Amino acid sequence: MRLIGSLTSPYVRKVRIVLAEKKLDYELILDDPWAAGNQVTAHNPLGKVPCLLLDENEALFDSRVIVEYLDTLSPVGRLIPPPGRERIEVKRWEATADGIMDAAAAAFLETHRRPEAQRNTDWVQRQTAKIQAGLDYMNTLLGEQPYCTSVNLCLADIAVGAALGYLDLRSPELDWRSQYPNLARLAEKLETRPSFVSTRPPAA
Repeated sequence: MRLIGSLTSPYVRKVRIVLAEKKLDYELILDDPWAAGNQVTAHNPLGKVPCLLLDENEALFDSRVIVEYLDTLSPVGRLIPPPGRERIEVKRWEATADGIMDAAAAAFLETHRRPEAQRNTDWVQRQTAKIQAGLDYMNTLLGEQPYCTSVNLCLADIAVGAALGYLDLRSPELDWRSQYPNLARLAEKLETRPSFVSTRPPAA
């Protein structure tokens, strides 16, 4: 398998963490979806990373689709429960974490990619409010639990960890750790795992 992605994308990191936890071999192809002549557009009509190329050259895209596929490839460390209430709970965590990543990426692009005269500060504030609401929701839901849904690591924790790592990278001014101690405790634990250490994004 070949994974097209960037080192700073939290969605790519989520997939790479799953690959590491599942002990699956793959080749990482670095690509900038914003650059002219990028590689990902040839495989994903939406032009987004991550994009997973299978052996038969079939392409899978959207991190949620990719990680669900990867979890079926090996019985090692199942990350997504079978259909039922537990699975829905994991996917709810993932949806919340992905929503935080969406808002953080949108705010970063507005602030750093758009000319200053064209920036919409009200829109950025709206994205920031989404981030804070998502963090508050997850911090309360996590409580004193060791992991998001049980005593074991699952996809929910990987998605949350990727989102929190992205906030550290792109939105350090939020200082989320001081406001959300339950999430800070979880992040501290996750960041010691080899899968998180090996996929840590380069400093901004």
